[in-house]
Amino acid sequence: MPKKTAHLLLAIIISVIVIMLSFRASELFMPFENKVKDFMFKARGEIKGDENIIIVDIDEKSLKSLGQWPWSRDKVSTLLQNLADYGVGMVGLDVVFAEPDNSSPKKVLKKLGLSYEGVVDYDEVLAQTISQTPTIIGYVFAIQNDSIAPQNNPKSSGIVIEKNRPEKSYLLKPYRPILNIDSIQEAAYSSGYFNTVPDSDGNVRSVPLVMEYEGIIYPSLTLEMARIIQDKRKIELFYDENGLSHIALGELGIPTDYYGRLSVNYRGAQRSYRYISALDIYEKRVKPEEIEGKIAFLGTSAAGLLDLRSTPFDSVFPGVEVHANALENILGGDFLSKPIWAAGVDTLTIIAGAFFTFLILLLPSAIGSFALLLALNAALLFAHYFYMFNHGVLFNTILPFIAINSFFVIGQALNYFLEIRQKERIKGKFASKVSPAVMNDILSSEDNVLEGKEREITVFLSDVRNFTNISEAMGDPKKLIRFMNTYMDPMTEIIIKTEGTVDKFIGDAIMAYWNAPTDVKNHADKAVTASLEQLHALRELNKTLREDPEFISVVAMSDAKGVPIVDIGIGLNSGVAIVGEMGSSGRSDYTVIGDPINLGSRLESLCKYYNSKLNISNFTKELLMGDYIYRFLDLVTVKGKSEPIEIWQIHDYDDARDIYLFDVSK
Repeated sequence: MPKKTAHLLLAIIISVIVIMLSFRASELFMPFENKVKDFMFKARGEIKGDENIIIVDIDEKSLKSLGQWPWSRDKVSTLLQNLADYGVGMVGLDVVFAEPDNSSPKKVLKKLGLSYEGVVDYDEVLAQTISQTPTIIGYVFAIQNDSIAPQNNPKSSGIVIEKNRPEKSYLLKPYRPILNIDSIQEAAYSSGYFNTVPDSDGNVRSVPLVMEYEGIIYPSLTLEMARIIQDKRKIELFYDENGLSHIALGELGIPTDYYGRLSVNYRGAQRSYRYISALDIYEKRVKPEEIEGKIAFLGTSAAGLLDLRSTPFDSVFPGVEVHANALENILGGDFLSKPIWAAGVDTLTIIAGAFFTFLILLLPSAIGSFALLLALNAALLFAHYFYMFNHGVLFNTILPFIAINSFFVIGQALNYFLEIRQKERIKGKFASKVSPAVMNDILSSEDNVLEGKEREITVFLSDVRNFTNISEAMGDPKKLIRFMNTYMDPMTEIIIKTEGTVDKFIGDAIMAYWNAPTDVKNHADKAVTASLEQLHALRELNKTLREDPEFISVVAMSDAKGVPIVDIGIGLNSGVAIVGEMGSSGRSDYTVIGDPINLGSRLESLCKYYNSKLNISNFTKELLMGDYIYRFLDLVTVKGKSEPIEIWQIHDYDDARDIYLFDVSK
């Protein structure tokens, strides 16, 4: 299978698998996706929180001065009243007063059996303060069954309207609410839960804006505060066929997931907002402008009160600041969401990533391919980072990343496998045709040497004279084969030694060429050198044959006719020919075709006519760089050519002392 086809098929298979995973097993990859988004948050860095949102912190300093938590309710009342006196815009309580204050004087006297008429009740004091200040109380939902029977329902002053609700809703359905005591609950204008639901790794990346309890939808503290700030009466929930799509406060649309969760666009690590110690407000040591008109959350950063969370920026993060981030996201419209069309973009990204990886795998350089792979991964991360923080759109990064990199790894393995097969194939084609050095050149080449192309070559054709007489004199076919092998071996070795490529053996004829499949410098001279070396080698070869008793009949025949045992004629021609693998789909060979080969064959056959050993054309002579002994033979017009061809004979190298060197019988 061709490499391009194999890679294209692999790209389609991997794309289909990853796309199916994105629809059917997305939760499996969500932990990895979350880590990628955490990395993007850290790459963006911290940004300053809204100065209009402050956190009144029940910190270690406050606990040391005012006593351990829970404080008596009169202290909390004083804290809220001081905030109101400072002109605070709104206070959201990230605390719940689920039990009566047993330190209240009225409760103490009652427990002692003493008269308590007219004695102060701290719970009533706090309830009255809450009713007279812009305070929204908080509560929590017990998500799992804790074996405690539910009692009252939460209180919300808003109206929740659901539109196009499907039969199945994915909203969180808690077991029971853990509410403030009745007096506080009744005195409050409104309330909201302040649950945070961490992901499987413990990080809080989203907050549920709504939950469904006993068929009624309840808003979170953050959503309820946003509704009141926006002066809206209604909270509208819009569904599509999959679940909750978004929440609307009038014209303000708040994107959520199907579970009603808002992805929090964190400003940074803890203290991205102004923290004011609760003690400083209790003792009125704060400048009024630091409080006036602000939105305050009352919560704690003290480690002992266990309201610490883990976020993408920080492993120790006060839960109250999570709500501050969520409120700023809602009021500022600075959302992170995954709209329904993002799934389509994710699919296209997987396909496009596989396509670009396919193009990368076609590059011949492994280093270049790897560099482009890194660039493609970086481009994917940057694009998703850009849309996350500039447009608030979340795309799936990990699945395209898996598609790109798994395709690259498998594709490179496939490349390696195909290259091994290609090299084995090339070895099979050239093992007996070229020298080991040329073979190494071929295997290290990045080009497909088997592919047909035009090259300038010098073609060599030789033929044994009187071969018919030799065959008849030999008689035995086995002896004839051994005789031919004795001749062919040294001739072939000379061709390979001079960087030539043996094309084929045609009976007693040899066809070879230079400058293919790899470049051979001075290929015409190399071909002449090989030809002269063969003619030189015939003397020693004939001497060996005369001494071999197996060839007595051939020696006798040559002596009777007065000719050498082995005598050859050689024709050389240079020109542009087509070089490549040719043949049928089941049987092929690497060879050369074209006019230069035909002319070379004619030059070899004319050796008999001109009584020469080595004939060359003027095309070869023009390329020669060395010095040789030439003889001009003729000027002929060859069939198919309009220009006449010069035929030259080469006797030997120019320093030869005996121009009759090629009397091979001596």
